[in-house]
Amino acid sequence: MMHRDEILGLLFETPFDQLAARADAVRREAKGDVVHVRGIVEFSNHCIRNCVYCGLRRDNAQARRYRLSLPEVLAAAGEAAAVGADTVVLQSGDDYGMPPRALADIVEAVKTRLGLAVTLSVGERPARDYALWRSAGADRFLMKHETADAPLYARLHPGKTLAQRLAALRRLRDAGYEVGSGFIVGVPGQRPESLADDVLLVCELAADMCGAGPFVPNGATPLAGAAPGPVELTLRCMAALRIARPGLNLPATTALATLAPQDGQLAGLRAGGNVLMPGFTPADHRTDYHIYDHKRRVDMDDALDTIRRAGRVPAP
Repeated sequence: MMHRDEILGLLFETPFDQLAARADAVRREAKGDVVHVRGIVEFSNHCIRNCVYCGLRRDNAQARRYRLSLPEVLAAAGEAAAVGADTVVLQSGDDYGMPPRALADIVEAVKTRLGLAVTLSVGERPARDYALWRSAGADRFLMKHETADAPLYARLHPGKTLAQRLAALRRLRDAGYEVGSGFIVGVPGQRPESLADDVLLVCELAADMCGAGPFVPNGATPLAGAAPGPVELTLRCMAALRIARPGLNLPATTALATLAPQDGQLAGLRAGGNVLMPGFTPADHRTDYHIYDHKRRVDMDDALDTIRRAGRVPAP
């Protein structure tokens, strides 16, 4: 494992062009020129948590809440499959109002009817729920640790602790999932050196995937007036992750596309990324899944164009 000082050097000292080129070379050696396209279906925006940066937070009275039915999820996932996505990502808030069996039924339907790999991103749950969804056919689970700084985590997530989040990530590993984590770059209160700890934590967790995205504020949250996270620092974090953990699946996030619409995701692929995640949430609910403001919709055409411009190929 790399040392903290080495990672800090990558994040804050190495010239950016040199860093990106090194990460891209590691990516090419470890992962080849294939880009995985994983279609997101945001099936519920209900959430019991009250995270201070997120528009899905429990206390956001402006949010128009929804849950998709099984046929609605199947239709959206079918659209993703039809245009070449290799995985469907079923994402929601921490929606304890949806019975675990209902989500298991959705997973089973996607697996049996569409033949897609399934990634879940539904937050912290008991081990029995994780086991149920795994037995239903879920392959991967994405749950960001958000920040490796425990006091900052507690401020961002009232009533919750980093220890609880890490315990949940370890339950996922025990249940047999491929596990994805991730963190926010530039969230208010973040110390620069804690980003190195984020990279180290991803390595310690032996994560299979990691999303490092810039903070983007939401006007209906306590952090409404905060500045967005720096795009270049986000790209540096991606490059450091690739160098520290070569085999990682590393998405160029939608948040990058939001802050840098022309070339944010392209730059992410060139800084070590190998995953894009276009959205397939039904049109009448896309704006309801409102984690941050001015979210740029990335569709399959956008993803394929970015892959082409990067000189890469989509996964078969």
